[in-house]
Amino acid sequence: MTTEIVDPLPATRRPKGIRRVLRRVSASVGLAITVIFLLLTVLAPLVAPYDPYDQDLSSALSPPSWIHLLGADQYGRDMLSRVLYGTRTALLAVVVADGLALAVGCTLGLLSGFFGGWVEAVIMRIVDMVLAFPYLLLALIIVAALGPGLTHSMIAIGIVYTPQYARLLRGQVLSVRQSDYVRASRALGASRLRLMLRHVLPNSVTPILVMATLQAGSVVVETAGLSFLGLGAQPPSPDWGALLADGQSYFLTAWWIATFPGLAIFLVVLGFNLLGDALRDHFDPRRSA
Repeated sequence: MTTEIVDPLPATRRPKGIRRVLRRVSASVGLAITVIFLLLTVLAPLVAPYDPYDQDLSSALSPPSWIHLLGADQYGRDMLSRVLYGTRTALLAVVVADGLALAVGCTLGLLSGFFGGWVEAVIMRIVDMVLAFPYLLLALIIVAALGPGLTHSMIAIGIVYTPQYARLLRGQVLSVRQSDYVRASRALGASRLRLMLRHVLPNSVTPILVMATLQAGSVVVETAGLSFLGLGAQPPSPDWGALLADGQSYFLTAWWIATFPGLAIFLVVLGFNLLGDALRDHFDPRRSA
């Protein structure tokens, strides 16, 4: 006598792809925050009530009101407008810094994992040397050498996060290159370039995508940190880190100058982290049960 197991959720009704990820409340919240962040980046000129650079000394240090919903800074500039425009700097940092780390790190990881031997030894020793430095210290050294500025701070952060992508992809490539389909393609005469780009890389990038999402929040924090220290975006740029630096001297008398940029950083980082955790759970078969 056999026992029939009935699937409580028919295959035709099982959520797939993005719907399966969004079943989690945390994933939906993370995606919503990320989408709002992206929309504000595009719509900042339409949503912001004032020009973020316009000064009105008669409104200097004005508390939140109907005229200035998030208050005004020491120069009378509208804080809501400056926070909204700060989303552009944050998104630019994510695209440039995280993109640079992703491109360079994946290239190094792919080459070292696929070829092995002296190629792997040289690349991994360089990666280990970079990892030996604390992240913030290395970023400070690079920015100090290149000079302060948003572009240089993004390059520094990209270099700092490159080794993490390199090590992760190398581990994936070492596992994938021993797969049967890779061996079969090699036996059929596929070139090394074709094996790397057609078979090994596409089957190794899932953890990389998850890491890129999680690292996006860290990039926002690191960029704001360098700007806070005066090494990132320079005044009067409406960068969140620079806004925090402006507000530290007025925190007891004008708390809104530092509070709202800090909340913006918190929400964006929270959104990326929640979305990254959801993607990790979705792609990890041990967590998807």
